[in-house]
Amino acid sequence: MTRRHRPVLLVLRTLKLGDLLVAVPALRALRRAFPEHRIVLAAPGWLSPIVRLVDAVDELLPTPGLDDPLPLEPGSVDIAVNLHGNGPESRAVIDALEPRRRIVHRLPDDPVIYDEAAPAWVDGMLERERWVRLVSAFGAAGDPDEVRIAVPEAVPPVTGAVVVHVGAFYGSRQWPVDRFAEVARALRADGRRVVVTGDERDRPRAVAVAEAAGLTDDDVLAGRIGLAEFAAVIARAPLVVTADTGAGHLASAYGVPSVVIFGPAPPEEWRPPPGPHVVLTDAAVRRGEAFATEPDPALLAVTAEAVVSAARGVMLPPEPRSTLDAAPSAGSAAEPGARRAAASGASDVGVERSSQALQDARQES
Repeated sequence: MTRRHRPVLLVLRTLKLGDLLVAVPALRALRRAFPEHRIVLAAPGWLSPIVRLVDAVDELLPTPGLDDPLPLEPGSVDIAVNLHGNGPESRAVIDALEPRRRIVHRLPDDPVIYDEAAPAWVDGMLERERWVRLVSAFGAAGDPDEVRIAVPEAVPPVTGAVVVHVGAFYGSRQWPVDRFAEVARALRADGRRVVVTGDERDRPRAVAVAEAAGLTDDDVLAGRIGLAEFAAVIARAPLVVTADTGAGHLASAYGVPSVVIFGPAPPEEWRPPPGPHVVLTDAAVRRGEAFATEPDPALLAVTAEAVVSAARGVMLPPEPRSTLDAAPSAGSAAEPGARRAAASGASDVGVERSSQALQDARQES
């Protein structure tokens, strides 16, 4: 059977970087359960450099959102999987494909039961577990902690540097510049090279952090590197400091130690898998407004001192230059960080529990 003549299994997940990465365990479960299918992921085209690192996906179908039907003939998809949410928009996209089988959640008042195996949607679940639970109900058993992806072939502009990621799509997750700067300054004083990352929109914040921390222009990578290079930098980092963003999920995918500052999103739903990762937040003051323009109080409750202390507790020791310069192949999934994290002896860190659940926006999309 040729590649083009294999039956198509389409997965809908048209969201952001972190959303893609928490779906990797479910994608890998689908790959094992349906080896004869061509797995097509409907996701934003800008995620292509990362999708190529997920060996469970055969093809990316660039999909910016849910406004339009997918450009596929009805009936051309054998199995359609909704890893986007459970709202009417995403369900309509799946239904329009007229697949032979749908892997979707059940709605309590749904007049159409596509499959008796379909589980009900449960609010407040850990996202990785949510999607593994869904596909497992249809015979695709998975492990919610199987988050590894391959290391990109892209040559990183720096290796062995602590990554301070100041980017965040919404203001609710933007930890203050002065606190990022204090963390960067302290780690630099420890003798570590520190780089500041983010996208083009984050560059003014990144420059401000670098200036306040005494870093150089060369240490500001925000807006200067692509997504593949960004992943390559994180894969070779001894530590990532970030708010709850895609950078933290990349650190998890590569087994790189991380300190993740949570704001509106509860760690119970988005925490890292077991490993050398520390979650900092204050659930008691969480407002939980994900799309707000101002930082969530749970984020602001985290001090720079707390982040520096946590960072020093999990950060990997400096590696010999020869090790840092070695370029792992794109086929080696999560090897650099995973090996070094295991050698460090870092233990799992408990998550501060949230008393307020964040409304899952994807439930209504």
